[in-house]
Amino acid sequence: MTSRRRIITGHTAEGESRVASDRLVDPLTSPGLPGVEMLYLWGTDEPRTYPDDGEEPRWTQHFPPVGGLRFVTFTLPPAGFEAPEGADSEEAQAHARASFPGLLETYRDDQPGIHTSDTTDVAMVLSGEVVLGTTDGVETVLHAGDTVVQNGTAHSWTNRSDAPVEMLFVLSGARREGDA
Repeated sequence: MTSRRRIITGHTAEGESRVASDRLVDPLTSPGLPGVEMLYLWGTDEPRTYPDDGEEPRWTQHFPPVGGLRFVTFTLPPAGFEAPEGADSEEAQAHARASFPGLLETYRDDQPGIHTSDTTDVAMVLSGEVVLGTTDGVETVLHAGDTVVQNGTAHSWTNRSDAPVEMLFVLSGARREGDA
């Protein structure tokens, strides 16, 4: 994945709209998730109030809380991708936890690849082919242009093709019944 241009608008003190930021955003990688790239384009942990100056809000976790939002692309390597030696080391896993805070903690130990978050994930496949797996055993193949709304369900993403797959996500924080 390459860097992506991101433009953020805001308001002047007089209430006029303006371009507050125009820059390239680089993808993040980690030896603990070999071949995976995340490009965090924008995020907030609470609803926005306008007018604002267009400054990027601060946030710290991969998944947003209720009222929060993330805008991110995700790239999975092709099937047969060889993870480099040491990718599963404690050091590599610690790096992945630091790079993508809160992400690895959502994965199940008993079902590789299956994870659950308290978010509504609106996703589109930008390129490639990916398999959405659910815990009922159903696998749904998605191609470029296909979309999915993932409603806080346990799921996995698998790339069985010979090319990387890139997906675009908008993650919106949600409440899970029984949570305070």
